[in-house]
Amino acid sequence: MDNKSLSHTRWSCQYHIVFIPKYRKKVMFGKYKVEMKDIIKRLCEYKKVEIIEGAVCSDHVHLCVSIPPKLSISEFVGYLKGKSALMIYDKHPEMGSKWNRSFWARGYYVTTIGNINEETIKNYIREQAEESKIEDTHM
Repeated sequence: MDNKSLSHTRWSCQYHIVFIPKYRKKVMFGKYKVEMKDIIKRLCEYKKVEIIEGAVCSDHVHLCVSIPPKLSISEFVGYLKGKSALMIYDKHPEMGSKWNRSFWARGYYVTTIGNINEETIKNYIREQAEESKIEDTHM
């Protein structure tokens, strides 16, 4: 696990994040899955967040990410969920009503990678993607 650096800081801040669509609807299939994967990758690149491993499953998203210390985890997840919802609704306005544009549920799960190792998280994400029996789920 290499440490990364900012101008005067060496860091290794890795997190396992899981979040779900509103009402745990199984909305991420076919073209939506591919688009959501691309949207998440693009938004992570904008914030200089490295995706170590990720899976877009039918009713949830798993991410193992490395986030710079200048960006708080809550700020990042809020940004990711908010912008991705806007982007998916822009491409597919039929997915939400005019008055209720909530795509993601309010909460999320996060744990730091340290009390368990990175390989355990990667294997868990791969197993989750295999259980959903949907091809091409890894980012």
